[in-house]
Amino acid sequence: MIQGMQYLKLRPVLSPCLKCPFVSPHFYNTKPFSSSSQFSPWSGLRSWRESSLNENRFWGPNGPQQQPQSTDIIDTQLDVSASSLAELGAEVLSTGDPLTKAKLSHLAFSRWRNENLPVGVCHAPSRPARPPKPQLVTPKEIPASKNSGLPLNAYLLHNLAHVELNAIDLAWDTVVRFSPFSDILGEDFFADFAQVVDDESRHFGWCSQRLAELGFSYGDMLAHNLLWRECEKSSDNVAARLAVIPLV
Repeated sequence: MIQGMQYLKLRPVLSPCLKCPFVSPHFYNTKPFSSSSQFSPWSGLRSWRESSLNENRFWGPNGPQQQPQSTDIIDTQLDVSASSLAELGAEVLSTGDPLTKAKLSHLAFSRWRNENLPVGVCHAPSRPARPPKPQLVTPKEIPASKNSGLPLNAYLLHNLAHVELNAIDLAWDTVVRFSPFSDILGEDFFADFAQVVDDESRHFGWCSQRLAELGFSYGDMLAHNLLWRECEKSSDNVAARLAVIPLV
């Protein structure tokens, strides 16, 4: 019943043939764009989709490289009963520790790709699990670098790490929350978001690594909840999710 109600709410934004009620009828009678102004996909999309698993999750002296065993101190394992991408995503969203969440994200994406698992269907948690720190405040309450207690390089890295962690949660939430509509959205929709998660989890790991090398860690200063607040607003509208979140 709940899924049926969700479908009715999502159907207008999932149907490519539905005309928007607040757009002038003249809009639909205009001539199509010329070929020179038509949308062209990103030229690197195909190669990105077909790229092999990226195991370069450590930033070495010459750039990204595979994680040295001596530095891999987090022992993480996925629930073996999870049998779909959506179930794996829900498990990651329920993980509070940021570094564990990033590592589980890579394990989930790797397992989904290697085992050719289906997208599946799973219920998304109302909000992702988060660690006790950082304390989340309004954007206006975020201190300037000189008042943050962190040097400028650590301040910038912390802000970037926060963006990357939110990107992990936003992408997994999109996969899990809209999994009941995989027949409409298509598998590529979920495959792309899963790969985005893998990329963002790698970026978060790099930021965390460098913060640790500077003597700091994620959570050492205040952060805002703007990204997730906007995510919640689009929880029943996939078109709004795709349109608004990149602009936040």
